[in-house]
Amino acid sequence: MPTYEYECTECGHRFEVFQRIVDPPVKDCPKCKKKNCVEQIISGGGGLIFKGSGFYETDYKRKGKPEGSGQEKAGPGAEKPGSKPPAGD
Repeated sequence: MPTYEYECTECGHRFEVFQRIVDPPVKDCPKCKKKNCVEQIISGGGGLIFKGSGFYETDYKRKGKPEGSGQEKAGPGAEKPGSKPPAGD
């Protein structure tokens, strides 16, 4: 379920609500208790959050650079490793 961010137009209170997509948006401010003064804010979101045991920071990190990753950039017309030069006349 997504978390929605809201802001009250009367008192400026910002808050988040964890609700289903099909639930109606919040209209009343929980702080000042005024009716129909809350607007939903479009935010960037929090991204992916892993909760629970079994997730470690090092689980998906690469152990080292793979071989061949330190190749220098070749200019136009330079031979690539493993390529054959054009056959002569």
